[in-house]
Amino acid sequence: FTYGEEGEEGDFLLELRMIADVGLVGYPNAGKSTLLGKLSAAHPKVAPYPFTTLNPIVGVVEFDDYRRLTVADIPGLIEGAHRNVGLGHDFLRHIVRCKLLVFLLDTAGSEGRDPINDLQTLRRELDLYDPLLSRRPWVIVANKMDLPQAAEHLKALEQRFPDRKIVPISAQSNEGIEALKGSLQELVLQERSEVQG
Repeated sequence: FTYGEEGEEGDFLLELRMIADVGLVGYPNAGKSTLLGKLSAAHPKVAPYPFTTLNPIVGVVEFDDYRRLTVADIPGLIEGAHRNVGLGHDFLRHIVRCKLLVFLLDTAGSEGRDPINDLQTLRRELDLYDPLLSRRPWVIVANKMDLPQAAEHLKALEQRFPDRKIVPISAQSNEGIEALKGSLQELVLQERSEVQG
């Protein structure tokens, strides 16, 4: 026999590598929390002021064929997030943990911003934070289609991004939610089959 010796000990910081299949990326007040509540049984806090969501909320989307996918409501990003403006790094690191990115836009420009500029800024912030994020599959969801100016801005988006899938919705009034669910299911299944193949 041998006499026992003292074992090793240490402090370890463990970090999740994946939190959801889909990450909702957008500016504050784009409607991410409202959309998550419509897609899943999650009940994120919804309020008319920026940075209502400070931690990602994950919801499960159920389908008729017993398949499911997870969607994360990522706290809102602003310009300069890659330099940690507005807690940017805390929010951006959650996006790295999502397989498919949904850029949720305030298509009506109700916050006084242009949706095309919003999308370009968000894409640039992700690229400056981690260039690998630019290679992730992504889709555009045009929210707030029930408001004035939204139809005009949607046409501009379609002209500016003709090869990109754009799903028009109104999370508030439930318009386009089922179509969005179908698109997400298709994209996530396609991504899973590519990984397995």
